[in-house]
Amino acid sequence: MNNITYQMNGDYQMPNLNITSQEQPLGKYGRMRKTYLQEHRTALFNSLILSEKLYPHLLEIDQTATRRMEQIMTDLQKVQTPPDKMTQQMEWVGYMNGLKAQAEEMILAELIYN
Repeated sequence: MNNITYQMNGDYQMPNLNITSQEQPLGKYGRMRKTYLQEHRTALFNSLILSEKLYPHLLEIDQTATRRMEQIMTDLQKVQTPPDKMTQQMEWVGYMNGLKAQAEEMILAELIYN
């Protein structure tokens, strides 16, 4: 753990924390992971903040989830044959929405909520 200095603020000692700026914005899955950690794993969340590992962790989760989503969608399309996009447009949209929902459910269970 880093050496933390403190300053007096009334009767309390407040830590002098400097949080580094974020290089790039977080995507959907990074923000979902952050919310999950804040609400359900507060000790881990606070530990990651104090060690300045929160943002790299969230960025890694976001990038991994995005890559995994693309891979799962490709795999599911190989297993289930899609309807013809030109003649059955609404069926194709429903099919793709179903695949996306399945893939997202897998990602949430594997990466976000564990």
